[in-house]
Amino acid sequence: MFPDGLFDDGAGVDEAMAALQREREKLGKLSALWREGRTTVRTKDQSLSMTFDGRGELVEQAFNESRYRSLAPAQLASVVMETLQRGKAESLAKAAEVMGTNSASGLDYGAVASGKAAPQELLESLISPMLGSVGVRLDDRGQRNG
Repeated sequence: MFPDGLFDDGAGVDEAMAALQREREKLGKLSALWREGRTTVRTKDQSLSMTFDGRGELVEQAFNESRYRSLAPAQLASVVMETLQRGKAESLAKAAEVMGTNSASGLDYGAVASGKAAPQELLESLISPMLGSVGVRLDDRGQRNG
């Protein structure tokens, strides 16, 4: 199945397995953040607060009864949009912090958190470094090459 001598030096396999284990631990922490994480942001004037889950999805919104009523409709819409964007960004920043920047997989965890990463891409980014360390390469379609 593999060329002769490919597994003569087990150090590459051990290294790859250790890297995979580190990535699995990070993904476990990310999963916990997605389940339990909360981020709350407020406007400067305290007229609005929004709470986001660990994936950056809005789960709660509260208006201060007296302050938001004094805002013009366009101003209120702007405040809502700015707060929404800031909350999502802060939530995704927490996920990126959990995952760190020195990922062996090169995986864009922001794309994973926002649902923009394709499942095939996620899988390949996790196993490609391990396969590469033992001489197996994947082509653009995820097929074994070499």
